[in-house]
Amino acid sequence: MSMNIPILDWSLSSPTPEVEKFLCRPAFDERAETAAAKCLADIRARGLNAVLDACKAFDKADLSPADIRVTEAEIDAAEAACDDSVKQAIHQAAERIERFAKAGLRPDWTIPTPNGGRLGERFHPMDRVGVYIPGGTAPLASTSLMTVVLAKAAGVREIVACTPSRGGKNVSAPLLYALRVAGATEIYRVGGIQSIGMMAYGAGIPPVELIAGPGNAYVTAAKRQVYGTVAIDQVAGPSEICVLADEAGKAKWIAADLLSQAEHGSGLEKSLLVTDSHAFAQAVRDEVIAQIAVRNRREIIERMISNGGMMLVVVPQLKEDGVTLCNRFAAEHLELQVADAEAVLPRITCAGAVFVGYWTPESAGDFVAGPSHVLPTGGAARMFSGLTAETFRRRSSFVEFSKEDLAETRNAIETFGRLEGLDAHAYAASVRFES
Repeated sequence: MSMNIPILDWSLSSPTPEVEKFLCRPAFDERAETAAAKCLADIRARGLNAVLDACKAFDKADLSPADIRVTEAEIDAAEAACDDSVKQAIHQAAERIERFAKAGLRPDWTIPTPNGGRLGERFHPMDRVGVYIPGGTAPLASTSLMTVVLAKAAGVREIVACTPSRGGKNVSAPLLYALRVAGATEIYRVGGIQSIGMMAYGAGIPPVELIAGPGNAYVTAAKRQVYGTVAIDQVAGPSEICVLADEAGKAKWIAADLLSQAEHGSGLEKSLLVTDSHAFAQAVRDEVIAQIAVRNRREIIERMISNGGMMLVVVPQLKEDGVTLCNRFAAEHLELQVADAEAVLPRITCAGAVFVGYWTPESAGDFVAGPSHVLPTGGAARMFSGLTAETFRRRSSFVEFSKEDLAETRNAIETFGRLEGLDAHAYAASVRFES
């Protein structure tokens, strides 16, 4: 195929229209929104029967109510089917993810009030949460760890995992083993919109309090539409990567990094290179074309490129125009492949995750580094942050006033009550000082 990988100039003073259009990718797919609304309404009306019908229609999985939950015997068989290298990789990743997750948990805290009282916050794990694990074109065993390990680290007791079956009732053995290692307490071979409805509305299973995890456009639309019935983590759609690179980088490495996110399968992924050298951009493009030819998922990558998903942009100044462009793109993954990456890092304000230096490929973050790879996409990194163990906890503030604290603030309370026409609010403070 003809490789449509444009190399374009862009600057703060002369923003190229094609680059501007590339930045403005939609966060939602209207077709997916419509399909999700229809399927979720059916699940609300008919419960588990609607879930099973959707599994048959969308995943070609003819399941009975007794089939949807993966049994312990099946997980035992999956564990036996995994070779030692797979098990070792899963355990290594799980340990690193758990360590990072626990380090990020906020402790309970208090501060004193001026007159002997206390203020503070308390954190409590949710009781029952759901996670979605993609299992279509690429069963993501790593996502099992990047979600469930965090929930377990937060102290959640019931962790429900949903993933689609393939070829009837089959679920990837490494994915199942990863879910066991991570600490999932229930596993269901249900995917897509129907899994989100099942977990949110309690169709055949007890409902969850929060749903987390990435998915395709249909899963993302379903999560958005059940928000309010349950909590959700964020909007996580098609994968994307942005690489800020100078000529000291290696074109071969950067081409590989750009392709790493092009192979996920939706055809809507985005890969953006920002550099200050036309010659280097051309070298990267040549490497991309050469590497595609030997990739296992060549057709998927070519479809993404034919959809305009890869662009190489040349800017006059990396630290000015380049950083601004990266922040505007607000990528799910941003690599700083520049000689002074540590100096550039503080200037990056909008990115799901940042990978610093030549020896930090994005794939390290996808699999083993520690932070979760469940990250905002489609520019949502301007508003949302990546999944952490904190996502699976409730936060409650508390106030403990002394009599002297209330006396000190009484006039302000009464004033606000008067200003807002809420005299019962004001009296709730005043009454405590009546004889």
